[in-house]
Amino acid sequence: MTSTAEAPKSGAGPAHPEHLGHVIFIAAAAAMGGFLFGYDSSVINGAVEAIRDRYDIGSAALAQVIAIALIGCAIGAATAGRIADRIGRIRCMQISAVMFTVSAVGSALPFDLWDLAFWRVIGGFAIGMASVIGPAYIAEVSPPAYRGRLGSFQQAAIVIGIAISQLVNWGLLNAADGDQRGKLMGLEAWQVMLGVMVIPAVLYGLLSFAIPESPRFLISVGKLERAHKVLREVEGDEVDLDARVAEIEHAMKSEHKSTFKDLLGGGGFFFKPIVWVGIGLSAFQQLVGINVAFYYSSTLWQSVGVDPTESFFYSFTTSIVNIIGTVIAMIFVDRIGRKPLALIGSVGMVVGLALEAWAFSHHLVDGKLPSTQGWTALIAAHVFVLFFALSWGVVVWVFLGEMFPSRIRAAALGIAASAQWIANWAITASFPSLADWNLSATYVIYTVFAALSIPFVLKFVKETKGKKLEEMG
Repeated sequence: MTSTAEAPKSGAGPAHPEHLGHVIFIAAAAAMGGFLFGYDSSVINGAVEAIRDRYDIGSAALAQVIAIALIGCAIGAATAGRIADRIGRIRCMQISAVMFTVSAVGSALPFDLWDLAFWRVIGGFAIGMASVIGPAYIAEVSPPAYRGRLGSFQQAAIVIGIAISQLVNWGLLNAADGDQRGKLMGLEAWQVMLGVMVIPAVLYGLLSFAIPESPRFLISVGKLERAHKVLREVEGDEVDLDARVAEIEHAMKSEHKSTFKDLLGGGGFFFKPIVWVGIGLSAFQQLVGINVAFYYSSTLWQSVGVDPTESFFYSFTTSIVNIIGTVIAMIFVDRIGRKPLALIGSVGMVVGLALEAWAFSHHLVDGKLPSTQGWTALIAAHVFVLFFALSWGVVVWVFLGEMFPSRIRAAALGIAASAQWIANWAITASFPSLADWNLSATYVIYTVFAALSIPFVLKFVKETKGKKLEEMG
C-alpha cells in the first residue's frame, strides 16, 4: 500500500491521448448542465410581464417570484458536493436533469402564483447542483494537459444557454403575434417559453447515461477495475493505470477537509483577510447589476417604450455580446492576467452603466425615450454586458479557484459562492421596486458599485497568473 507521506510516481500518459475526441464529447455532455444553468436562469426574462399581468401583482411580489429560484440555487449548490460523494457524479447529474424537467413542466402549467414559485425553487435547486457537479466532473475526467480548456466548456455552455433561451423567447413571441399572453399550442406564449426547457433537460438526462462515472469517485468506493477502464478511456492506452490509481488515492488521502473554523482569523469570529477578499469579489460581481440584464431586460426595454418583440430581440443580442465577451476573456485571462482584465472590465462597466443612468434620467415622450437617449441606452447596455463578460464574468471564478491556500480552499470557495448567491438575490429581488421608484437612480447605484470595484481590486486583490496553487496564502 502506498504511504500517504510519499507521493507515488505519476502515471499520466502522453499529452495527446488518442481518445481526445471522446473526452471532448464527455466534457460537452457534462457541460449540458451548464447550458441548462444559463437557460433556466434567463428564460424567465420572457415571462416577467405576462406573469405580472396574469396574476395582477405588484413589483415587490413579482420580484419574489423571479428571485425565489435563487433560494433553490443556494441549497442545491450547498448540497451537491455531498450528494455526489455519496451516490456518484453521474447519478447527481441525472437527479438534476429530472428536476430541470419537472420544473419546466410545472412552470409551464401552474395552477396559481404559489406553485409557479415552487417550481422555480425546484429549478433553482437543479441550477445549484449543475453549477457544482459539472465543473467538478469535467476536472476529474479530463487529461491533465487539457483540463483548463475542457473546464472552460462549463462557462461557455452557460452563456450559450442564456443566448438560446432569449432566441427561443423571441421566436415564440413572434409566433404569438408579439403578445406574451397570446395563444400557442393551447397555452399562453410565456408558458410555452418556460416549458420548452423540457427538451434540453431530457437530452441532458439521456447524455448522462452515455458518459462514464468519475474515476475519482469509483476509486473512493473501491471500484478499482471500473476506475482503470475509465482512465484508459479518457487518458489513452499509454497510461500506467496502477500508477494513476495510486496517484489519485494518494491525493485523496492527503486532502485536508477544510471547515468553517479554518476560515476564522485570529481569536475572534471574523474571517481571514483572504476570505473577505473572496467575498468582496463575489459580491461586486453581482452588485453591478449584471443579472438585471438577463432576468429583466425585456421588461426594462418595454418600460421605456420599446415594442415587446424588439425588446425580446435586444435581449437576444445582449446574450450574443455576452458570448463574445466570454470568448475574449478565455483568450486573454492567461495572457494579460486576472487583475488587469478585472480593472479593464470595471472601467468599461462604469462607462456603460453611467450612460444608461443618464439616458434613463430623461422623461419619456409619448411613452418612449427620445431617440438620442434611446439609442444611448441600448448601446450602453451592450457595452456594459461586453465589459462584464470579458472580465468579471470569468475572472472572478478563476480568482476564487486559485487565490485561497490549499488548507482552506474548499470551505473558502463555499463561503464566497454563498456570498454571490446572496448578492444575486438582493439585486434580483430589489430591481422591480427600485425601477418603479427611479430607474435612473437604480443605475447610478450599480455605477457606484462598479466604480468601487476599481480601488478594491487595486488595493486588496493579488495577481494569481503564473503562480502555483501551493504559493497562495
